[in-house]
Amino acid sequence: MQHAVGSPLPPPHQPGHGPAAGWSPAAHHPGQHQQQGPAGAGKTSVAKYWADHRRVPTAHISLDDVREWVRSGFADPQTGWNDNSEAQYRLARRTCGFAARNFLANGISCILDDAVFPDRPVVGLGGWKRHVGPGLLPVVLLPGLDVVLERNAERTGNRRLGDEEVARIHGRMAGWYGSGLPIIDNSQLDVPETARVLDDVLTRAIASPPKW
Repeated sequence: MQHAVGSPLPPPHQPGHGPAAGWSPAAHHPGQHQQQGPAGAGKTSVAKYWADHRRVPTAHISLDDVREWVRSGFADPQTGWNDNSEAQYRLARRTCGFAARNFLANGISCILDDAVFPDRPVVGLGGWKRHVGPGLLPVVLLPGLDVVLERNAERTGNRRLGDEEVARIHGRMAGWYGSGLPIIDNSQLDVPETARVLDDVLTRAIASPPKW
């Protein structure tokens, strides 16, 4: 995930509870962050929950959703990476970047989710930096392979990948270890718990942004 460097983000809203420790109750700085991880990591579910439960207006932008605007001629991820899928990915990322900048210009924070590979420039963080801006804070969701396979099996349509493909992607995502980016292993966490860990990670990342 990525968030613009600035004041700490407010915590998710919980009826009957005041601001969480370590958060400034006056912090309304619009920002952006990107959540990344393999299929089945829980990126979209966590991003939606996190955006829904904040005390400030927050937009959730999913690159998969934008890619699926393409109907006839859609490059199905299950068929592998080719010129068509690469072109559609680049276009979707530019579209997401434009949307994020537009929301931010109007005082609305953003969270973006995507599967970003550490070893492939085409689907790397550099593109997000170009299209959204340099003040982004990436956070990696990387549960264990068995958990990812189980979650992927519950997916439907073109978002469900084969087990071999999921295992290959998970293995490549392990390359984020040692990168200096914040990594959350949410194998044993449900969505609300993962969102709370994300808050803690972002608090630390805002205070000391990772170099990427």
